[in-house]
Amino acid sequence: WPLHLRLPNFYLLLKRLSRALKAPSPAYAYRPCSYASSTSTFLPDSSICAPKASISSPSRNFCSRPSNPGNDDHSQGPAPIDYRSSLQEDEFHRLADSTIHDLLEKNEEYADSINIDGFDIDYGNKVLTLKLGALGTFVVNKQTPNSQIWMSSPVSSPSRFDWDRDAQTWIYRGNKANLLKVLERELEQLCGKPISLL
Repeated sequence: WPLHLRLPNFYLLLKRLSRALKAPSPAYAYRPCSYASSTSTFLPDSSICAPKASISSPSRNFCSRPSNPGNDDHSQGPAPIDYRSSLQEDEFHRLADSTIHDLLEKNEEYADSINIDGFDIDYGNKVLTLKLGALGTFVVNKQTPNSQIWMSSPVSSPSRFDWDRDAQTWIYRGNKANLLKVLERELEQLCGKPISLL
């Protein structure tokens, strides 16, 4: 639109805004809010103004926590132990690589002492895969973001192990199980012959 045609519309808009912002009529007398007398908040007098619903709408609580967490026993579980705070990344790699390489060597020796169809050990891309044919497959790998070793097992559910400085081994924080002992027990259960991983 040309400037001379736009200006009248602009002035008309300003005029309407100025009328809308003028003081309200006596029918909408304002009084101080009864629950906030120490502030300058004003609300229309409910006895003379328009419907109450338009003044106070129901409040909504968008908080993700329970409104009274002290009475909710199921609101939070126990705080997880953060083992990462004491394990630097280079130390994690050194410990995890050492553990996985040790598992690789000991399982290769173990493979020579048992007769399982389809028994195969593979290590690549920082992942140790131990195949027991029809008996299932173990997978052990590093999880650098969590400073953990993860193990998938055909016997138990997948587990995440953290380094425990006191025990000097990888521990599953859920039940304090030792990674090496869990693997020993499950391999013996499946293959019928004990193995020493410690």
